[in-house]
Amino acid sequence: MSITNYLMPPKGANPARKRRGRGQGSGHGGTSCRGHKGQQARGNTMRARGLEGGQMPLARRLPKRGFTNKFRREYQIVSLKTLSSFSDSAPVTLEAMQKKGLIRKSDLLVKVLDAEKLTKKLEIHAHAFTKSAKESIETAGGKAVVIKRVAKTEAKPKSKPKLKAKPKLKPEAKPEAKPKSKPEAKPEAKPETKKQDKE
Repeated sequence: MSITNYLMPPKGANPARKRRGRGQGSGHGGTSCRGHKGQQARGNTMRARGLEGGQMPLARRLPKRGFTNKFRREYQIVSLKTLSSFSDSAPVTLEAMQKKGLIRKSDLLVKVLDAEKLTKKLEIHAHAFTKSAKESIETAGGKAVVIKRVAKTEAKPKSKPKLKAKPKLKPEAKPEAKPKSKPEAKPEAKPETKKQDKE
């Protein structure tokens, strides 16, 4: 016999399933482990999210402060200290910064900060510069080129092609119906008056 025949799970690893509603002999009869009455004893025990049984819910107890500015611009920060590793033979573009791992994405906004004075003559391209960073670049003989932000145009939903209207068919002219001739009125017969014999 192989060793697999002797393998057994440790004690308590596989507890027995509760067989509810199988009579008193099962040990879980009567209320079937639900207790007496109450919401949890009924059929539908699902409760709405945030409902605390009439108590003031947590979302309403906590204070609300501030707001979210939907016009906020988030910049990727780059310091002049890290840009000093570039050579002054080529301009420092966003793609070059991404290759060196200074920024995550080249299509996001980049701002240059002044951590220390720049000693190299560099041409740095970014979306924004601090006042001190721009001064230190220009004093070193470099150039701070501001990249213009291009507003992303939202793709307009494609309009459905207009169906050509079918030409309306003119109804065929029906032959004019001749007016029915009224039957000629017969002259009314005058009632004959009986002549009374004069005596």
